[in-house]
Amino acid sequence: MNTKLILESPGIFPLFLLLTLTVAIMPNSRLTAQGLDAEGALDTIIGSDVNTKEEPVAAEEGRIVAAIEQTPKNISEVRRRFTIDRVDIVFLPDFGDGDSTVQAKLAEFDGQIVEMRKEIEGSAIFFHALNSRSVLLRDVVALEFDDANGVTIFVAGGKQGTNVD
Repeated sequence: MNTKLILESPGIFPLFLLLTLTVAIMPNSRLTAQGLDAEGALDTIIGSDVNTKEEPVAAEEGRIVAAIEQTPKNISEVRRRFTIDRVDIVFLPDFGDGDSTVQAKLAEFDGQIVEMRKEIEGSAIFFHALNSRSVLLRDVVALEFDDANGVTIFVAGGKQGTNVD
């Protein structure tokens, strides 16, 4: 493109100058950015309240095993979900204390659970729901989706400085 033509054309030079200034200023501009510390930012990303509770593994064993078995399906479900109406995080403080059925199922689906955790990390909704309650991804055991656009996340270990309801 001929630079002389741009500079000599009436009406083009002001647009060229405006575009050049805009591009020069944009990298330093933070006017439209909203941090996660802003009031309501996490609620907007997550889209719902995050409820937490603690349960012994024995009380939830059937649900946990079924959720682990659904891990391959849930990997793609995490990718597809852009909104969640309800997030329940169930802490399992006695996880690993004699729950051989759950541990065996966990070992069977280990690779897929690792893949699911990666998908959670890449999802703003799931990652920030967990992060808002100080849950480490490595502690996520399984997900259980319901028909009402809700999800239950089973987490190994007890609450970690969270507000358990």
